[in-house]
Amino acid sequence: MTSLEKIIVEEIASLDDMRLIEVIGFIRYLKAEKPIKQTQIAGWFENARSEIQERKEELGLPSASLNVKTRRRKSE
Repeated sequence: MTSLEKIIVEEIASLDDMRLIEVIGFIRYLKAEKPIKQTQIAGWFENARSEIQERKEELGLPSASLNVKTRRRKSE
C-alpha cells in the first residue's frame, strides 16, 4: 500500500456508513471522469478545506491539528 493509500484509509476510518457511501460515490465519479482535470481536484480540495475550517468547532477539531494535517498532505 502506498503512502497516499494509507492516508486515504486513515482519513475514512472514522466515517460512519452513510459518509462512506458518499465516499464510494465520489470515487466512482472520479473514475468515470476522463481525464480528471487537476484544476477541478485542486478546487474541490480547497472547497473541502475551507468548509472544514468553517466547521472545525462543530466537528471538534483543534486548529493546530488541521494545520498539521494539511501541511503534511501538501508536502507528500
